[in-house]
Amino acid sequence: MKLLFICTHNRCRSILAEAITNHVAGDQITAASAGSSPQGEVHPLSLKYLAERGISTVGLRSQSWGEFENFHPDAVLTLCDSAAKETCPVWFGESVQVHWGLADPSKSGFDEVGQDALFNKTIEILERRVRALLESDRSSFDRQSLELRLRQIAAQIH
Repeated sequence: MKLLFICTHNRCRSILAEAITNHVAGDQITAASAGSSPQGEVHPLSLKYLAERGISTVGLRSQSWGEFENFHPDAVLTLCDSAAKETCPVWFGESVQVHWGLADPSKSGFDEVGQDALFNKTIEILERRVRALLESDRSSFDRQSLELRLRQIAAQIH
């Protein structure tokens, strides 16, 4: 199974989701991330909090969804509200598209302690969602059942 996580700037939530999925799922799921308007750099706190949890940050970069024309994901998961409202490129047309909305921990306006809590909460939610997907019977997924399961996971784990 292949997943593409989308956030407008591809520097925080989608990067976290890519790294966490690849770490937790191993060879069962291949994850990538992209943005409609990438910032060109990964947020330093994303790298910090991933590293603190022993999750590899090697190869993570902020990139455009235009680079994924040949990726052919089974599902495109948007993580920010603005990305959810954007029209995905036509080559994602065969992919299930589901919104897994999360608050942006990099724009929290909190002090260091508050930001630490928000990053860790975001990472924990993403990890729980990926684990829930792994526990699903993925062999029976068709397009409709995959979309339903991804929506259920988002509704149950927040």
